Amino acid sequence: MIALTLAEIADLTGGTLHALPADGHVPVVTGAVVTDSREAEAGSLYVARIGESMDGHRFVGGARDRGAVAALTSRPVEELPCVVVDDVQEAFVALSRAVLDRATDLTVIGITGSSGKTSTKDLLGTVLGAAAPTIAPVGSYNSEVGVPLTVTRVTDDTRFLVVEMGARGIGHVAYLTRIAPPRIGVVLNVGTAHVGEFGSRDAIARAKAELVEALPADGVAVLNADDPAVRAMAGRTDARVVLVGEDADATVRAEAVAVGPDGRASFRVVSPQGEATIALRLVGRHHVGNALAVLAVALECGIPLEQAASTVAGADVVSRWRMEVTERADGVTVVNDAYNANPDSMRAALAALESMGEGRRTWAVLGSMLELGDESDAEHADIGGEAQRRGVAELVVVGETARPMADIAPARGTRIRWVEDADAAEALLREELAPPDVVLFKSSRDAGLRWLGDRLTTTDHDPQEDHQ
Repeated sequence: MIALTLAEIADLTGGTLHALPADGHVPVVTGAVVTDSREAEAGSLYVARIGESMDGHRFVGGARDRGAVAALTSRPVEELPCVVVDDVQEAFVALSRAVLDRATDLTVIGITGSSGKTSTKDLLGTVLGAAAPTIAPVGSYNSEVGVPLTVTRVTDDTRFLVVEMGARGIGHVAYLTRIAPPRIGVVLNVGTAHVGEFGSRDAIARAKAELVEALPADGVAVLNADDPAVRAMAGRTDARVVLVGEDADATVRAEAVAVGPDGRASFRVVSPQGEATIALRLVGRHHVGNALAVLAVALECGIPLEQAASTVAGADVVSRWRMEVTERADGVTVVNDAYNANPDSMRAALAALESMGEGRRTWAVLGSMLELGDESDAEHADIGGEAQRRGVAELVVVGETARPMADIAPARGTRIRWVEDADAAEALLREELAPPDVVLFKSSRDAGLRWLGDRLTTTDHDPQEDHQ
């Protein structure tokens, strides 16, 4: 973080100082700002949030023991010098915005969409980071807590800040843009993720459009030309619009897209700055659209097409459980994409499985998709049908919420089985998986399939293993 004294933090947040050292020395925060005491390091500021089931003030001592020099709290504590505020969240936001405002020569890029945000911000962080000091979120830090955590990592030499912006309701993205006002905004797609909370796909589109509405007149909106709901957002911003996709009028366009037997796509990118041929290391055709968005941002940031294309082509998976491909020693291929799931990302993963499974037996181990509201049963059933349409040989449905995937008429060539939980799925797979099978794990996090995918990356199994 840009170094700030605790007195400066008190001024910025409207807080009061407490428990300063007896010699009157005011600590200087030079390290990471953290909300998890276990992540504190030398020079850290620990933000003591109060959640639904945990009071962060209980862990101030632990943060101190790991090197934190101060805390941001809503009541006085004695373990560390602290700034006491009325509302820790709003104070955290004020602090992060102050850090951003003190940064010089910084370009902020916001990314939103129903799916693909994390993979795209990882890819963009890799491309921009190869050109200049860049901060991008860790994992899926895309919320009212994750965005300030990302912003406060900015230092004096940071040139690019990538901010992933998630939403579970109208106004959420707008709130995040006030924390980190973007000059470039990327909207990937509008799907049905969280439709149970939004109520409709139109409401989701309105929420995602808040990103382009926040752009300044001299900013840039990078919009997916192949998604009509995203394309329509061009009319909701005064910023310059750059369309990306496979449509003929896309400014940054993919042509000659092909997917190999390893599930990886290649394509020719056509842009105002020239053309380049790219073969992705990332698995899944859906990464073509993500790559185009990244290339468009890179060009807007002054990175030559040849350099950006080369970095995109060489990029690997950064965040865990996103199309992680492991070739087991016995010849079984494990695809772990079980960090999260919605109908759109399920279809993309099944399409990748189909590409990888030519001449091999394919397994789709699928769990629940959450936050689909009244459409949950119908959406799960449709994904079961999609697995059959994609020629999946073995469909293993895990958990009660996902059961409608299995309650469909079996098509020729697909065997469908429902199991109660991840442990039951593991027992079945360890009994029946055989080389050269390909097995995909896909679900929302609570289904636990990401951990099962990790366990199945090896043929070894310790019955005493902690299933986390």
